[in-house]
Amino acid sequence: MFKRVLTMAAGLACALTLAALPARATTLETVRERGFLICGATNPLPGFSQQDAEGRWSGFDVDLCRGIAAAVFGNPDKIEFRSLRGETRFAPLQTGAVDVLTRSGPWTERRDTVYGATYVGTAFFDGQAFLVPQALGVVSAFELDDVSVCVLDGGEEMERIQDFFFVNQARYSDVPYEDVADLSAAYQAGFCDVISASSRQLQAIRRLLPVPSAHRILPERISKELLGPVVRDNDSQWFNIVRWTMFTLINAEEVGITSQNVESLMATRTPSIRRILGVDGDYGTPLGLSKSFMADVIRAVGNYGELYDRHFGPQTGAALLRGQNSLWTNGGRLYAPPVR
Repeated sequence: MFKRVLTMAAGLACALTLAALPARATTLETVRERGFLICGATNPLPGFSQQDAEGRWSGFDVDLCRGIAAAVFGNPDKIEFRSLRGETRFAPLQTGAVDVLTRSGPWTERRDTVYGATYVGTAFFDGQAFLVPQALGVVSAFELDDVSVCVLDGGEEMERIQDFFFVNQARYSDVPYEDVADLSAAYQAGFCDVISASSRQLQAIRRLLPVPSAHRILPERISKELLGPVVRDNDSQWFNIVRWTMFTLINAEEVGITSQNVESLMATRTPSIRRILGVDGDYGTPLGLSKSFMADVIRAVGNYGELYDRHFGPQTGAALLRGQNSLWTNGGRLYAPPVR
């Protein structure tokens, strides 16, 4: 009986101690107190994130971060970017060195459950693809036959192309290399006819070729890779802020709101548009944001289509077909829950 009383007393003391500890600040509180968002950006990858000669960041992933800053502060420029090396960079997120990652490794069960981080959703659907010269005269991966393929050595990429060509009863030879940079050098030197890698890597390679328009990324994907923002575990408010920033971009494109017409649409009678713009209802306060946060995001970076065109459109000299990153209404996989 005495032992049981001691155990109960110890438990009560522990509970009182925990209750006396100061509550840990939420990510939103930390970001607002600091006065700016810290975004973990990928190593330079043309189209997704890069710095100019003056150190200014731009790219698809960068604009996602700017959208989050606009949601929180109403100002996309209250932000700091940090370039983190490696495919996965969860430790800086766990320690609070960054507030959000807009790109880490592709979403997998292990990355989503082991490293103290949570994938918010899919901002970019990707997969292994093929880069070919226009002169090869093919427009589909299913037309490839009797070709040499530059591919990274010792990984799943080699297994996938083996399976792909076997299933399609086509001939090929692999030309393996250890580094992505080697793939580009070998391709330009004529050591292979085709490169196979993720489409984002192929897009980066293509943009750095002497004449990007002389090459194309074939539309088929022979693997699936889901990429998007990552936040720390156990902060549902911040998770929802980042998630609904991303959903705002998608919903805005679906209903036709752009950075150019956002102000004029404030007078529309269309309920779905009025809700997104904060004219009707208050969808920001439950997140700890202003009721106009979605309008602020659209003003700052546009809708998803504007982001995509800005960084992968014809004006880049290396247009990348949207394909599976098209809206669901256009045959793609991109959709978001409605605002209501």
